[in-house]
Amino acid sequence: MGTPEFAVPCLDKLLQANYNVVGVITAPDKPAGRGKKISMSAVKEFALEKNLNILQPTNLKNPEFLEELKALKADIQVVVAFRMLPELVWNMPTFGSINLHASLLPNYRGAAPINWAIINGEKETGVSTFFLQHEIDTGKIIFQEKVQIEEEDYLGEVYEKLMEVGSDLIVKTINAVSEGKYTETPQDHITDIKHAPKIYKETGLINWNNDVTDIHNLIRGLSPYPAAWTHLEDKMLKVFKANKVLEKHSKEFGTLEIDKEKMVFYCKNGSIEITEMQLEGKRRMPTSDFLKGYKH
Repeated sequence: MGTPEFAVPCLDKLLQANYNVVGVITAPDKPAGRGKKISMSAVKEFALEKNLNILQPTNLKNPEFLEELKALKADIQVVVAFRMLPELVWNMPTFGSINLHASLLPNYRGAAPINWAIINGEKETGVSTFFLQHEIDTGKIIFQEKVQIEEEDYLGEVYEKLMEVGSDLIVKTINAVSEGKYTETPQDHITDIKHAPKIYKETGLINWNNDVTDIHNLIRGLSPYPAAWTHLEDKMLKVFKANKVLEKHSKEFGTLEIDKEKMVFYCKNGSIEITEMQLEGKRRMPTSDFLKGYKH
């Protein structure tokens, strides 16, 4: 059960490990892009290539879907970046349902664990496998694997690392469960945890009164999507790449300096040099290219 690109390597590795994947459940096709062309999920594209049985329910409680799911007679369900499942779905297989979550649980439960780990300046994150239960991301942990977040890693790089490590962890987990060789660690005794709520447009608005490191982490944690942003001449300016400069200065926070090749915003304890950006109505490009045609 999965939808985005993040879930594809897990399915691929399970097939490589010769597990019998009796069904793939993914999101319905939907219109995407400016032309509203019908688009299918990354998981569906891969499943079609492998001639796997695909189900695309709009309602997970639909009796017809539940009958189809029951007919698959799955021993276990593997859930990776899908959606919240009702109990009659996650509790259906003999061995239950296993979820892969892109954080070191119990920290960063929620919709955007990779983003928030970077935004909060964490030096490491990881992946966790656990059995699904009622409350989201709270089931008993089976395995965890740590991944380092380097100082210059953006969301894209960390996503790739976790996708690779996570797919191996899923196979390790299924092997252990099928052999009965695993322990379960409950999460219910931990109270002071960090959360990973959904990212909204407002999340990405840069406050130039904040510390330079916090701003740089925000940019890193939201690039390439949905991107941190600020304003330039009343237009939205998305920031994809930036250099952090630690320096003392007397400039007002939010001051913008532009020369032939550089765009620099001043903030608390330093400045941010934007190196890759996209002004509303234009394409994404290196700042140096943008400034060649910019009148200021």
